[in-house]
Amino acid sequence: LQLQASGGGLVQPGGSLRLSCAASGFTAGSSGIGWFRQAPGKEREGVSCISSSGSATYYSNSVKGRFTISRDNHKNTVYLQMNNLKPEDTAVYYCATLTCWRTGYYGMDYWGKGTLVTVSS
Repeated sequence: LQLQASGGGLVQPGGSLRLSCAASGFTAGSSGIGWFRQAPGKEREGVSCISSSGSATYYSNSVKGRFTISRDNHKNTVYLQMNNLKPEDTAVYYCATLTCWRTGYYGMDYWGKGTLVTVSS
């Protein structure tokens, strides 16, 4: 089972990026997927997650209204659309399998390697 995060890069404040988390070795529709991020010198924090069916999503207060998570189970991929990016969004972003509820998540099992997002002018 593998998860591969991609789509990071350098973007100006106010810009957008779309991250992808591609799953292999298992059926993505069988698991919730979450996005986490870790900025230099800070602890890893949960950003968003989506349930296996896509019927439930969760967002942290810091990204609510700016980020949108979605999934395409035919492509075994989960996406994180990030709009109106701010310098404080700069971090390495990781995806992981988990159980996702509208109020949160638990049970992270498998982690992908991260992708770096840098928001700077």
